[in-house]
Amino acid sequence: MKANMKYLTVLGGAMILSACAAAKQDQAEMYGASIGIVNHTDKYIYATQVGNNGGGHAGRYRAGVGSVCCVMLPVTWHAGLRFNVHWDVPEGTKHIWKEKLVDVERYDEPGSLYLHIFPNDEVRIVVTKWAGGSQKHPIQPPVKTPVQ
Repeated sequence: MKANMKYLTVLGGAMILSACAAAKQDQAEMYGASIGIVNHTDKYIYATQVGNNGGGHAGRYRAGVGSVCCVMLPVTWHAGLRFNVHWDVPEGTKHIWKEKLVDVERYDEPGSLYLHIFPNDEVRIVVTKWAGGSQKHPIQPPVKTPVQ
């Protein structure tokens, strides 16, 4: 019985240590990504939020840079990576908050997180080192549609 207790104690200790090592490894593989906003709509976006992290604002048809700090991202993308996104599109003095759960699109290297907000409340999230207005950005910059 004593031998079994020693064995279980050693095994339990090893499991605890390996769990701590895995947690440290997971933390080491995360980084703080700046948040940028690209507005593909004709509405002003007063404020945004990614998860529990505040974001910035964006004028109509504006592509920004990742300038608001930070949201934690894994260095390596994995399926199921998503954030609850909130954005405020005011009408006059009334704040209209919208919310959507959005998957982060696959990325191959760390970069800034960009919220792309489109008409009809479509939202996409990409991670890239290229600014929102760059021709190398994964989603082309917004195009102002002519008034009909």
